[in-house]
Amino acid sequence: MESFLSKIDKPQPFGTSGANNGGKGSETPGNGVVKQNNVKPKRKKKRVESLQLYNSKNNEMEVFEPEVKGKVSMYVCGVTSYDYSHLGHARAAISFDILVRYLKHLKYEVTYVRNFTDIIIIYLFIYFFEEAKLIIKRANEKGVDPLELSRHFCDEYNVDMSDLLCERPTKEPRVSDHIDQIKDMITKIINNDFAYEVDGDVFYSVEKFPNYGALSGQRKRHPADFALWKAAKPGEPSWDSPWGPGRPGWHIECSAMSACYLSHKFDIHGGGIDLIFPHHENEIAQNRAADKESRIKYWLHNGHVTNNNEKMSKSLGNFFTVREITERYHPLALRHFLISAHYRAPLNYSIAQLETSSDAIYYIFQTLEDCRDALSSFLQEDSEKKDQINAAEKCINKLKEEFQTEMNDDLQTHVILKGALLEALKFMNRSLQFKQSLLKVEQEVREVLKVLGLLSSLSYAEVLQQLKDKALKRAGLTEKEVLKLIEERKQARINKDFAKSDNIRTDLTAKGIALEDVDNEMIWRPCIPSKPLVAQAVSTDNKVPEVEEKLSTLAVSQKVEEIPADREGKGSHASSST
Repeated sequence: MESFLSKIDKPQPFGTSGANNGGKGSETPGNGVVKQNNVKPKRKKKRVESLQLYNSKNNEMEVFEPEVKGKVSMYVCGVTSYDYSHLGHARAAISFDILVRYLKHLKYEVTYVRNFTDIIIIYLFIYFFEEAKLIIKRANEKGVDPLELSRHFCDEYNVDMSDLLCERPTKEPRVSDHIDQIKDMITKIINNDFAYEVDGDVFYSVEKFPNYGALSGQRKRHPADFALWKAAKPGEPSWDSPWGPGRPGWHIECSAMSACYLSHKFDIHGGGIDLIFPHHENEIAQNRAADKESRIKYWLHNGHVTNNNEKMSKSLGNFFTVREITERYHPLALRHFLISAHYRAPLNYSIAQLETSSDAIYYIFQTLEDCRDALSSFLQEDSEKKDQINAAEKCINKLKEEFQTEMNDDLQTHVILKGALLEALKFMNRSLQFKQSLLKVEQEVREVLKVLGLLSSLSYAEVLQQLKDKALKRAGLTEKEVLKLIEERKQARINKDFAKSDNIRTDLTAKGIALEDVDNEMIWRPCIPSKPLVAQAVSTDNKVPEVEEKLSTLAVSQKVEEIPADREGKGSHASSST
């Protein structure tokens, strides 16, 4: 049976970038014109000395200069917390996580705000899903606030992003905690004569804002007005307002929360390309209507994740959750895959590319582990030949220069992964007997991996074992079975049964298990399968029972203690960064 959670591709008012975002615009009639997020294929050869970002507002590369020297303020549209996070959510989170990491690498002090849209879950459920009506009804019967369902998915989202080594934003406001700020902003917009009220609804008058369409390229002279506040219908959850009971529209929320934490002037606003119109276009209109001095300097948008070159969506059933992927692939492999293309380019989901990324992560951590072993085994400081020292310095300088140039050139992570970083890792493998060279190159490699978010807090050996465990799972084997096959192959070679020996190796390689002779001992490691693996079908049948189980858990917890509005205990609006 298909879960109602797999059907939410209808209006999709919020959501985040990438695979299944919808486009926060079901309350805005008419078709939008969304600019293409093109990535120029030509590579720059000269060194890029300062950070340049592609600004969707002007459709061109611009040198990054924050409003306040040394400080960066950034707001990114977060997820609608109605389900477990998918690859589109992950790509957006990782894209802006890398930007934040690089800004910190450049010694900027970063204030990063990313919201949760937690109230819209109730309306999606009420209007579109019969199963959801039952869940809301049961929630009420058990004395559970339906918003707890959304808070549950907020928490699960953070678990997934933590697994992918995304650092927590400075602030993570939830819409339900900011209704007062939203109402205040709507009041300002009305008082400034940019909006009007009709029977409890409040609409933005687009014709009052001449620059409407500048971000998206929307060419209509007077697109239909969009809602700032919607009057409540019978039986709906609602909030009191000067215009009567109702709820916020689907665009005002981000305007109010970004202004709450960053004021009406800040540096960067990010999100998925499908948010350019109408959501971000409407944000600009709202911001300027509330405060004529409003200014956001840089608008950044990441590309979609696609499946067979078609945008992933739940209605098509071609999406994958983060957990479905990390069940079979290491989270670092998924992160590597998601930064293996430029963040603005579309990224096609591919098992072959996931296998390649998994192999790359294994190579990185095996190199680091071999380096650690080599450095710990040196008994004395041996002098190195000048040629070796010069080679190490050349390797380090090339890595530093390429890293700076490519990251300054609108975060070209994919070039770094396949270029100087790979060369530096190869140099390390060739230099295990040279302590000074090895140590210097290793330090620079670790710094690059840190900015890319590919350096785990676990030991190298632990990550390698996790990668091996995932490979065994994909192969449908246990380590005991692999070791048994190694013994059988060893015996076959003793018996000169080379055909059997070759067949065992070939069969294992086809499943992603490579055999190697190391110090007269046969060992195994993960490898790219010689035969393509078949993707597992996406199953969503288990998700409704999980929500039901969560309802029961929440009901019990609420009887034991009152659940505060802020689950982190950091105030009513946000949690602290890590």
